[in-house]
Amino acid sequence: MAVDCQNIYKNARKSAGFTQEKAAQLLSVSVDSLRDYEQSQRPVPSDVASAMCDVYQAPYLAVQHLRLSSELGKRVVPEIELKDLPEAVIGVLAAVQKFIIKRDAMIEIVADGKIEEDEQAEWNEIMDRMNNLFVAMANMRFSKGGRRT
Repeated sequence: MAVDCQNIYKNARKSAGFTQEKAAQLLSVSVDSLRDYEQSQRPVPSDVASAMCDVYQAPYLAVQHLRLSSELGKRVVPEIELKDLPEAVIGVLAAVQKFIIKRDAMIEIVADGKIEEDEQAEWNEIMDRMNNLFVAMANMRFSKGGRRT
Protein backbone atom coordinates (compact mmCIF):
# COMPACT_ATOMS: atom_id res chain seq x y z
CA MET A 1 0.00 0.00 0.00
CA ALA A 2 1.39 3.38 -0.89
CA VAL A 3 1.88 5.52 2.22
CA ASP A 4 4.30 8.30 2.84
CA CYS A 5 7.26 7.83 5.15
CA GLN A 6 5.15 8.50 8.23
CA ASN A 7 3.72 5.75 10.35
CA ILE A 8 0.44 4.24 9.02
CA TYR A 9 -1.32 4.73 12.36
CA LYS A 10 -0.31 8.39 12.48
CA ASN A 11 -1.44 8.86 8.87
CA ALA A 12 -4.85 7.36 9.66
CA ARG A 13 -5.28 9.51 12.78
CA LYS A 14 -4.32 12.69 10.94
CA SER A 15 -6.62 11.82 8.02
CA ALA A 16 -9.45 11.42 10.52
CA GLY A 17 -8.66 14.86 11.93
CA PHE A 18 -7.83 13.81 15.49
CA THR A 19 -5.14 15.13 17.79
CA GLN A 20 -3.12 12.54 19.66
CA GLU A 21 -4.89 13.54 22.84
CA LYS A 22 -8.39 13.09 21.42
CA ALA A 23 -7.48 9.86 19.64
CA ALA A 24 -5.91 8.42 22.79
CA GLN A 25 -9.06 9.23 24.74
CA LEU A 26 -11.32 7.60 22.12
CA LEU A 27 -9.03 4.55 21.92
CA SER A 28 -8.75 4.21 25.72
CA VAL A 29 -4.96 4.30 25.60
CA SER A 30 -2.51 6.78 27.05
CA VAL A 31 -1.11 9.58 24.91
CA ASP A 32 2.34 8.12 25.57
CA SER A 33 1.26 4.73 24.22
CA LEU A 34 -0.25 6.29 21.11
CA ARG A 35 2.88 8.37 20.57
CA ASP A 36 4.99 5.21 20.89
CA TYR A 37 2.80 3.42 18.33
CA GLU A 38 3.00 6.34 15.94
CA GLN A 39 6.79 6.54 16.26
CA SER A 40 7.14 2.77 15.80
CA GLN A 41 8.63 2.50 19.27
CA ARG A 42 6.14 -0.20 20.31
CA PRO A 43 4.10 -2.65 18.26
CA VAL A 44 0.42 -1.83 18.05
CA PRO A 45 -1.70 -4.57 19.66
CA SER A 46 -4.34 -5.96 17.32
CA ASP A 47 -7.19 -4.85 19.61
CA VAL A 48 -5.88 -1.27 19.51
CA ALA A 49 -5.43 -1.43 15.72
CA SER A 50 -9.01 -2.68 15.43
CA ALA A 51 -10.23 0.22 17.56
CA MET A 52 -8.23 2.62 15.36
CA CYS A 53 -10.05 1.25 12.30
CA ASP A 54 -13.37 2.06 13.94
CA VAL A 55 -12.49 5.39 15.55
CA TYR A 56 -10.63 6.72 12.51
CA GLN A 57 -13.19 5.20 10.11
CA ALA A 58 -10.26 3.65 8.27
CA PRO A 59 -10.99 -0.01 7.49
CA TYR A 60 -7.94 -0.18 5.22
CA LEU A 61 -5.81 0.19 8.35
CA ALA A 62 -6.71 -3.40 9.26
CA VAL A 63 -5.05 -4.65 6.07
CA GLN A 64 -2.01 -2.49 6.60
CA HIS A 65 -1.73 -3.63 10.22
CA LEU A 66 -1.92 -7.31 9.29
CA ARG A 67 0.78 -6.89 6.67
CA LEU A 68 3.08 -5.06 9.10
CA SER A 69 2.51 -7.12 12.21
CA SER A 70 2.70 -10.67 10.91
CA GLU A 71 4.89 -12.70 8.60
CA LEU A 72 1.79 -14.66 7.65
CA GLY A 73 -0.03 -11.41 6.91
CA LYS A 74 2.76 -10.40 4.55
CA ARG A 75 2.35 -13.70 2.71
CA VAL A 76 -1.42 -13.77 2.30
CA VAL A 77 -2.81 -10.24 2.67
CA PRO A 78 -2.56 -8.23 -0.54
CA GLU A 79 -0.79 -4.92 -0.63
CA ILE A 80 -3.53 -2.44 -1.41
CA GLU A 81 -3.46 1.07 -2.76
CA LEU A 82 -5.89 3.72 -1.61
CA LYS A 83 -7.57 4.73 -4.84
CA ASP A 84 -10.60 6.77 -5.69
CA LEU A 85 -13.69 4.61 -6.21
CA PRO A 86 -13.97 5.12 -10.00
CA GLU A 87 -10.32 4.19 -10.54
CA ALA A 88 -10.71 1.13 -8.29
CA VAL A 89 -13.86 -0.04 -10.11
CA ILE A 90 -12.16 0.30 -13.49
CA GLY A 91 -9.23 -1.69 -12.10
CA VAL A 92 -11.57 -4.52 -11.07
CA LEU A 93 -13.34 -4.56 -14.41
CA ALA A 94 -10.04 -4.65 -16.28
CA ALA A 95 -8.75 -7.49 -14.08
CA VAL A 96 -12.00 -9.43 -14.53
CA GLN A 97 -11.75 -9.05 -18.30
CA LYS A 98 -8.16 -10.33 -18.34
CA PHE A 99 -9.13 -13.25 -16.12
CA ILE A 100 -12.20 -14.22 -18.14
CA ILE A 101 -10.14 -14.41 -21.32
CA LYS A 102 -8.48 -17.49 -19.79
CA ARG A 103 -11.80 -19.26 -19.03
CA ASP A 104 -11.51 -21.90 -21.76
CA ALA A 105 -7.85 -22.54 -20.93
CA MET A 106 -8.75 -23.03 -17.26
CA ILE A 107 -11.42 -25.58 -18.14
CA GLU A 108 -9.11 -27.45 -20.50
CA ILE A 109 -6.23 -27.53 -18.01
CA VAL A 110 -8.27 -28.82 -15.05
CA ALA A 111 -10.64 -31.12 -16.96
CA ASP A 112 -8.45 -34.16 -16.32
CA GLY A 113 -7.90 -33.28 -12.67
CA LYS A 114 -4.19 -32.52 -12.97
CA ILE A 115 -1.89 -29.89 -14.40
CA GLU A 116 0.49 -31.40 -16.95
CA GLU A 117 4.03 -30.12 -17.34
CA ASP A 118 3.22 -28.52 -20.70
CA GLU A 119 0.23 -26.72 -19.09
CA GLN A 120 2.12 -25.32 -16.10
CA ALA A 121 3.24 -22.04 -17.70
CA GLU A 122 -0.30 -21.17 -18.76
CA TRP A 123 -1.65 -22.21 -15.36
CA ASN A 124 0.90 -19.90 -13.69
CA GLU A 125 -0.31 -17.06 -15.90
CA ILE A 126 -3.91 -17.81 -14.88
CA MET A 127 -2.91 -17.74 -11.21
CA ASP A 128 -1.14 -14.40 -11.73
CA ARG A 129 -4.30 -12.99 -13.28
CA MET A 130 -6.34 -14.35 -10.38
CA ASN A 131 -3.99 -12.67 -7.91
CA ASN A 132 -4.26 -9.40 -9.84
CA LEU A 133 -8.05 -9.67 -9.64
CA PHE A 134 -7.86 -10.33 -5.89
CA VAL A 135 -5.71 -7.21 -5.39
CA ALA A 136 -8.00 -5.11 -7.60
CA MET A 137 -11.01 -6.23 -5.56
CA ALA A 138 -9.23 -5.31 -2.33
CA ASN A 139 -8.38 -1.90 -3.79
CA MET A 140 -12.04 -1.38 -4.61
CA ARG A 141 -13.18 -2.64 -1.20
CA PHE A 142 -11.00 -0.08 0.58
CA SER A 143 -11.25 2.73 -1.98
CA LYS A 144 -11.93 6.33 -1.11
CA GLY A 145 -15.68 6.58 -1.40
CA GLY A 146 -16.20 2.83 -1.20
CA ARG A 147 -17.65 0.76 1.60
CA ARG A 148 -16.53 1.96 5.01
CA THR A 149 -17.08 -1.08 7.21
